[in-house]
Amino acid sequence: MSLRDGAAARADGAPATPADGALVRCVNVARTFGTGPTAVVAVHDVSCTVPSGARVALMGPSGSGKSTLLHLIAGLDAPTGGTIAWPGLGAGPNGRPGPIGVIFQGPSLIPTLDVTENVALPLLFAGIPAQDAAARASAALDRVGIADLGPKLPEELSGGQAQRAAVARVIAGRPRLILADEPTGQLDHETGGHVISVLLTAAEELGAALIVTTHDAQIAARLPHRWTMRDGGLATRGAGPGDDRRP
Repeated sequence: MSLRDGAAARADGAPATPADGALVRCVNVARTFGTGPTAVVAVHDVSCTVPSGARVALMGPSGSGKSTLLHLIAGLDAPTGGTIAWPGLGAGPNGRPGPIGVIFQGPSLIPTLDVTENVALPLLFAGIPAQDAAARASAALDRVGIADLGPKLPEELSGGQAQRAAVARVIAGRPRLILADEPTGQLDHETGGHVISVLLTAAEELGAALIVTTHDAQIAARLPHRWTMRDGGLATRGAGPGDDRRP
């Protein structure tokens, strides 16, 4: 069974994707941390749509708001202004949007759990029986080429192996949207390229949309669309040189 087959089986009860293909809609979204003269505006007046099947590189300098916007889209944070809706994803029992996978820049594996247990843990939280969760975790590790590392602890992995494990954890959840925050930021160029290849393959097999934040122009060039953030605003969207439009 392919990843796409598994996703289709999982999505039977999910909301139908709207006619315009939108998984996520942001309208005039803002996020401010703190109040008064010390307030920091991380994101302001961002409007965008994430369509089904999107492949987006979200670019911009450090501090431009990329990670904050990604967390808002994921439902990990709430906006202080504007609205976010997930018409193609619906909401889970905790009120957060349903099937989204997030990959963080820094280490995200629990050090006391082996790799298979790390990949299976979100499935257990979702109520999937332990045996099924372990089987899905093992299959996901095989998909990213590190099935033999299942019994290892995170401290025994290289940086690239740890990120592959993080990708496997997302794959096991069969999301319809994958958000990767600087997934290659702490890796050498060759290893980072392998991680992006794994992400692109996983997104294709799952039929999932993919947004990757990155500073690396070579990584961004592997995704057909570029969005650029500056000073908390989403400045441009482009499918290539000369194609700069507001999202």
